[in-house]
Amino acid sequence: MKICRFDDNRLGAVAEDGIRDVSEVLSKLPRVTYPFPRHDALVAHLDQLRPEIDQAAESARPAPLEKVKLLSPLANPGKIIAAPVNYKKHLEEALADKGIHHGNLVSEIHKAGMFLKAPSSLVGPGEGVKLVHLDRRNDHEVELAVVIGRKARSVSAAEAPGCIAGYCIGLDMTIRGPEERSLRKSPDSYCVLGPWLTTPDEIPDPGQLALSIKVNGETRQDAHTSDLILKVPELIAWGSSFYTLHPGDVLLTGTPQGVGPVRPGDMMLASIERIGSMRVEVS
Repeated sequence: MKICRFDDNRLGAVAEDGIRDVSEVLSKLPRVTYPFPRHDALVAHLDQLRPEIDQAAESARPAPLEKVKLLSPLANPGKIIAAPVNYKKHLEEALADKGIHHGNLVSEIHKAGMFLKAPSSLVGPGEGVKLVHLDRRNDHEVELAVVIGRKARSVSAAEAPGCIAGYCIGLDMTIRGPEERSLRKSPDSYCVLGPWLTTPDEIPDPGQLALSIKVNGETRQDAHTSDLILKVPELIAWGSSFYTLHPGDVLLTGTPQGVGPVRPGDMMLASIERIGSMRVEVS
């Protein structure tokens, strides 16, 4: 199953003939009161709602994909966890290019650990990236994004696949500079998720996916998740040893070699095998 959010916070089921509006299913979510839960309610109840989503999709009229504005598939992630330098060739290019490391110490992921991006940085592909600090280099970083499906704390790598609600394409947009990663990677719109959430039954092995990004038609990054240093289950296990993971939390698994700058007016096309592609405008 592939599900998306589009236009005015509508819920859609992605079909071969377009986006089918299944927003009526949202009325089945439990009512909540303040203080609100620390998770995404739709993701937390997705397994229970799947039969009703399928039923609603059968009778819904499809809207052409090009006619809708795709939002982030997630409305309320509690946290966005990111894995730096998790591809060997990206570590090599970061060490070789001062424009990337800006004099910062660059360590492989076992030493660098993970970092957090602000949830306020989250947008969907239809909203685009709005660059700030244009006097600096702003780079694209395409990544496989993992969405957590259930509460998890100190899980093992063997248990980790059972914690996954699905996968998206992620863009970890980055301002280069001397500050800590979380600051330079958390401006508004610097985390793009899309084009939809693809459930694990469609991706039996997240370690066997081709991923790429083109900017204005030029291929910049073209790699494979089999080259990840820490694989998806290991990342979830490591993250859950520090944080309690909640439904809707996002784990960005790292970007491969080929990162490069973008400027206002550029168009990015990010793709991951079995998930799809998303076009993201830079302004």
